[in-house]
Amino acid sequence: MLYLTLADGFEETEAIAALDVIRRAKLDIKTVGVGGEYITGAHGVTVKADITADKINKADAEGVILPGGMPGTLNLQKSAEVKELIEHCAASGALVAAICAAPMIIGDMGLLSGRRATCFPGYEENLVGAIETEDYVVTDGNFITARGGGVTLEFGAAIVNYISGTDAGNKVLKQMQKK
Repeated sequence: MLYLTLADGFEETEAIAALDVIRRAKLDIKTVGVGGEYITGAHGVTVKADITADKINKADAEGVILPGGMPGTLNLQKSAEVKELIEHCAASGALVAAICAAPMIIGDMGLLSGRRATCFPGYEENLVGAIETEDYVVTDGNFITARGGGVTLEFGAAIVNYISGTDAGNKVLKQMQKK
């Protein structure tokens, strides 16, 4: 199961567009409300999460996905459940994916040390020990980081490619472009 974490102030495009790509690929994913079942994004869009953070089953976690946005990123960073899920995924070799400001969470945890990573400009100091790159989407081992909302579809495709072990994510993007 992939867990897409949502906290008040999340960047709607980064969460919903990535979720859409992943669901089109028919991967198992649940949205996780951090702080409640209904979560309001940075631009006033409220979504109902599939589960709340206290219902995460770390034993079945194939990965965690962290959208950016402010103050959503800071709210995710404050969550003990989110940090425990990140630590579990990192330790077990499961996927840890973050976009925009959210790579600061895993960077501040020291999990990007020695890894190639990217983030939204201005958050680089939080990529503690990372090999910083200006690439839009970066996969390094079981970590995927991305720059921001403008590359969310590619971020979603990278997640699908990683989980499927194929180019299924790229195929989803091509199917989305057909007439």
